[in-house]
Amino acid sequence: MDKNFYNEASAKKLGWEPSWFGERYFDDKLVRAIKKWQKKRSIPADGLCGPTTFRRLWTERQEPHVVGEYCKNTGSSYSKSIVYNGVYYPINWDKFVLWSDDAGLQTTSGKYYDYSARPARPIRYFVNHWDVCLNSTSCHNVLEKRGISVHFLIDNDGTIYQTMDMQHAAWHAGSERTNRASVGVEITNAYYPKYQNWYKKNGFGERPIIEDAWVHGEMLDPFTGFYPQQIEALKALWEAIHVATEIPYETPTNQFGKTSTKYEQEVAYGKFSGYVNHYHVSKRKIDCAGLDIKTLLDEITEE
Repeated sequence: MDKNFYNEASAKKLGWEPSWFGERYFDDKLVRAIKKWQKKRSIPADGLCGPTTFRRLWTERQEPHVVGEYCKNTGSSYSKSIVYNGVYYPINWDKFVLWSDDAGLQTTSGKYYDYSARPARPIRYFVNHWDVCLNSTSCHNVLEKRGISVHFLIDNDGTIYQTMDMQHAAWHAGSERTNRASVGVEITNAYYPKYQNWYKKNGFGERPIIEDAWVHGEMLDPFTGFYPQQIEALKALWEAIHVATEIPYETPTNQFGKTSTKYEQEVAYGKFSGYVNHYHVSKRKIDCAGLDIKTLLDEITEE
C-alpha cells in the first residue's frame, strides 16, 4: 500500500490536513508523524489516518468547543414524535429534535439507502453505538465527513436528534445486510477517561467509569460510561422504536440469561430481531461494552 497516496485520499475525503500532525506535505515525514501520534494514544501505529485515527483526532481538536442546549440557543420547542416512512410516532422524552427543526442535525442525501415513495422498510433490529466524540454535533460532523450516517444521536444532556426518516437505511453498522435491516443510534461518549476534565469544565459533570467490561472474551481497560440521562433517553427511544417498528424487546443473551458480550452470528446474518450493541454484529467493534441491554429492557417492560 502506498501510504502517502492513502493519506492524501483520506484527507480529501475527511477534510484533515498534514498540519494537523505538524507536517506540510503528504510524504514519509507525515507517515512517521502519524505513527508517533498513534503510539501516544495506543492506536495501532500504521501511519495511516483512517476512520479510527481521524475520529480520535477530530475529538481532540474539538475539545475547546462547547455546544449549548437546544432550547437555550434557539428558543424553539422540542418535537414529540419520531418519524418512520412519513408517519409520526410519539416519544415520551422532553428533549427530542427532528432534522427539520431549527436546531436539527440532518444527514446529507447520498449517505444512506434512500427508500422514498416505497412501502415501509422492514426493520428487524436496533443497533447501539458510542461515538468517541465530545458531543452529538461533533459526531454528526464526523459522520458527514466520512460519508456515512446514523438515524439517531443522543447528546450529553440526553437530547435525542433524529437525522433522517427511519424509512431510509443509514450506513452505520458496516455491512449492507445489517444496514438495510436496522436502525441505529450514536450515544455521545469520548470513551477515554482523560476527557473527564472536559466534561466537568463544560458543566456536564463526571461520567461513570466502567472498569470491568468484557467484549469478545477480553476485558477492556477502564473507560467512561454513559450519563444517567443518556440511559433514560435511550430507553425512551427504544420504547418509541418498539411502537413504530414492532421490534421485540429482545437482546442476545449468554447461558446465564445476561446480555451477551460477544459477536453473535445470528444477528450479523439477519436471523435475530431485537436490540443489539455494535459488537454483536462485528468482531472488530467493542461498542457499546458495558451497556446491559437485557436489564434495561426488563425495566421498560416492568414499568
